Amino acid sequence: MNRAKILPVVGWRELVQLPDLGLSNIPAKIDTGARTSSLHGEVVEEFEREGKRYVRFLVDYDGEPHECEAVHVDIRGITSSNGETQRRYVIKTPLIIGDVRFRAEITLADRSSMKFPMLIGRSSLRRRFQVDSGYSWLQTPGMDVKKGHKP
Repeated sequence: MNRAKILPVVGWRELVQLPDLGLSNIPAKIDTGARTSSLHGEVVEEFEREGKRYVRFLVDYDGEPHECEAVHVDIRGITSSNGETQRRYVIKTPLIIGDVRFRAEITLADRSSMKFPMLIGRSSLRRRFQVDSGYSWLQTPGMDVKKGHKP
């Protein structure tokens, strides 16, 4: 008996939401070659509140900086696609892609030179989505999946 779960399909780019950070419609590249998801965030400060470690950071993806705070769960060495290892803050926060909401580990990185301010790695995709790299915006209502823009 085949018990394969039918998973929603994402394209190679999607608009995603980070509701606990107050961020919506973030353009994200879907990247099965990357293990961890990453968000363009410039760390402003670390602080403690009620015994938990937090990080305050700025996210700029729409021409306007957004100040965010999140519990930081770790600082890890992450090896980028060019082979360089960087120490990055890791946060855990709800992520929404289409109708699917889940908690994701996300590193904060300088993605200012990248086309997309967010990258969704395979640990966030695993057992939640299938990827069809021939399309875009499959989980983004109102977007033209072939042309990649609003009709």
